[in-house]
Amino acid sequence: MAEKHKARLAAFVVLERDGKVLLARRANTGYADGMYQMPSGHVEAEEYPSEATVREAKEEVGVDVALKDLEFMHVSYRINKIDNAGDYVDFFFKATKWEGEPYIAEPDKCDGLLWAPLDALPENTVPTTRTAIEEYLKNKTLSEVGRPQ
Repeated sequence: MAEKHKARLAAFVVLERDGKVLLARRANTGYADGMYQMPSGHVEAEEYPSEATVREAKEEVGVDVALKDLEFMHVSYRINKIDNAGDYVDFFFKATKWEGEPYIAEPDKCDGLLWAPLDALPENTVPTTRTAIEEYLKNKTLSEVGRPQ
């Protein structure tokens, strides 16, 4: 009998302004340091992905997002064959509005913010983030990251 998946859940907040998305450069985390991704984090026990998105927006970039101002954007599934971190289901929610101006709220985990054009992400963008944005621009709501074509 095949083992059942024990995928971890992560939530990403997409802050978009004037055709650009806010990206944070990871630092000192042990995962993708030096690369850009949207503010994000693990979904905690007894927490919904949308709630995690609101929490992470505040924790990572200091902005307040109301649940009612989140719009589902994308979900991705990735099978992790690189390390022991496990497989992931990633939920991406676009904030239709927020309060506050983004800043680095966790300087021990982030060393830069960048408003990047949706269609011209930096080369050093985390693949999950890149795939989600590319699929979003094609109006696709699901991606299976790393799946052989």
